[in-house]
Amino acid sequence: METYALLLAATLNAGTVLALASLGLLINEKAGIVNLGAEGMMLCAAVAGFATVSVTGSDLLGFMAGMTIGAVLAAIFGFFVIWLNTNQYATGLALSLFGAGFSAFVGVAYVQAKLPERVQYAVPYLSDIPWLGNALFKHHPMVYGVVTLTIGLSWFLYRTRSGLVLRAVGESPDSSHALGFSVRKIRFFSVLMGGALCGLSGAYISIIYTPLWVEGMIAGKGWIALALTTFATWRPSRVLWGAYLFGGVTMLQFHLQASGIDVPSQFLSMLPYLSTIVVLCLISQNSRWLRANMPASLGKPFSP
Repeated sequence: METYALLLAATLNAGTVLALASLGLLINEKAGIVNLGAEGMMLCAAVAGFATVSVTGSDLLGFMAGMTIGAVLAAIFGFFVIWLNTNQYATGLALSLFGAGFSAFVGVAYVQAKLPERVQYAVPYLSDIPWLGNALFKHHPMVYGVVTLTIGLSWFLYRTRSGLVLRAVGESPDSSHALGFSVRKIRFFSVLMGGALCGLSGAYISIIYTPLWVEGMIAGKGWIALALTTFATWRPSRVLWGAYLFGGVTMLQFHLQASGIDVPSQFLSMLPYLSTIVVLCLISQNSRWLRANMPASLGKPFSP
């Protein structure tokens, strides 16, 4: 039972990484912008966060550094695709490639670096409950914060006027512009928020999830996060559940290896990506349902 408790705890931790990035990309796509640069932003944020903590010893400053780097890279991306009307897919891929190379170059000096001793978190009293304590109540505050973020984002998108405007821009930018809304500014702000959350996810990986820095440590999580938005049909609550699902698949490979199951390690390592492909193939079978949930102007440029 304790083994399953640890597996559930690892699933929540891994799901937090994917949920943070996916919620950021969801904000982008609700406004009609597709950003394929999540992997690059997360890599740059990971090295920035790790470097900041190794120098200052402050996790908070590390998270802020990651969010800042993510927002800056997203701002550059937003300038090109929103004001210069470059192709969103090509620009996002360029950002991802840039982030991979730049993070590897900057992070050379931090490959052997170590962070200060990590704090062990536990919810008072609840963490002492047998099984449930290890499974649910010994996590970093970010694990609980992402649940709050999901609820807050759902409320913002579907219960506030600003959220309605954001969704309207993603559905029909021409109509929104005709009503007097600044479509470009709304989209740019959405891109900034999405980049900041991707940056927070990258910093969380290098500071908390695996407290170290190595080249390419994001290992495709940015692409899985991108696929999650489609898997969740652009709904924040479904993004969270999907993140936990994919996080569980990721952790399952280590559980199976530890259990001594005779399965090639290469097959276990590809499970998260294989499940991503399978899910996307299944979703794409119902194109009418997918189009009904997808923002109508997703990936389309807008010129006032």
